[in-house]
Amino acid sequence: MSSPDLAAVKAYLLDLQDRICRALESEDGTARFAEDLWTRAEGGGGRSRVLADGPILEKAGVGFSHVFGSQLPPSASAHRPELAGKPWQALGVSLVIHPRNPYVPTSHANVRFFIADPEGAHPVWWFGGGFDLTPYYGFEDDCVHWHRVARDAVSPFGADLHPKWKKWCDDYFYLKHRGEPRGVGGLFFDDFNALGFDQSFAVLRAVGDAYIPAYLPIVAKRKAASYSERERDWQLYRRGRYVEFNLVWDRGTHFGLQSGGRTESILMSLPPLVTFKYNHAPAPGSEEARLHSDFLRPRDWLDA
Repeated sequence: MSSPDLAAVKAYLLDLQDRICRALESEDGTARFAEDLWTRAEGGGGRSRVLADGPILEKAGVGFSHVFGSQLPPSASAHRPELAGKPWQALGVSLVIHPRNPYVPTSHANVRFFIADPEGAHPVWWFGGGFDLTPYYGFEDDCVHWHRVARDAVSPFGADLHPKWKKWCDDYFYLKHRGEPRGVGGLFFDDFNALGFDQSFAVLRAVGDAYIPAYLPIVAKRKAASYSERERDWQLYRRGRYVEFNLVWDRGTHFGLQSGGRTESILMSLPPLVTFKYNHAPAPGSEEARLHSDFLRPRDWLDA
């Protein structure tokens, strides 16, 4: 089994951030990413990029970070108590895209590498990540395309990965306090080192490289759709669910804040505009209601 290669992981993640930003700028056509380099007192730093007020992308955040410390925060050591007190390093690219048109779904992707006790004789390391889709109006062909790309990305590494990681995604991106999925899922995995470093790293690259082919065809198909204030109002209301999940349940948000990460970069995933309405429910039989009844329910989209 080969040893972990932090330099190779970092080089890939920086290149992935570059490639995703170029692709998103090309799709938007006008807006450009502003870059913000930052460091943290506890160790490490990152490269945050935010695109704002584009004609297609109302806000897009694509961040790279490489942070380290002497002791894991509770969000990371709770399920791995043997790592408490160990020095650690974490590298990752995380992104969230909030389009302007309500018919274009929000999307999220994250790929990351974690290693504890990197100078020890037997360091503990793993990869994690995935991508998920949050539509405001449901289109079956979009969902099928999204899940087909996800399946094809990981199938070369084992037929069991896609069904397992699809279910993990459905289970993870779930608002327990509302009994409601955040979106239509995709892939999610964590603590993955089962194939040894080289092949596990290849899985990470396959997932990271699949994001743009999964998402941009959906953007291209829906970005010119006409919409009214009704659809925009529904989009802003549903964005509230995104805020709730990221602040209440997301392990990455908790890890970043508890480890002394940079708050602006951690919270750049939040949408630029959002509304909250008390006890709101869509009209029965409406397209908005159909999102709840037909799409926000875990299902096998490839058998649709």
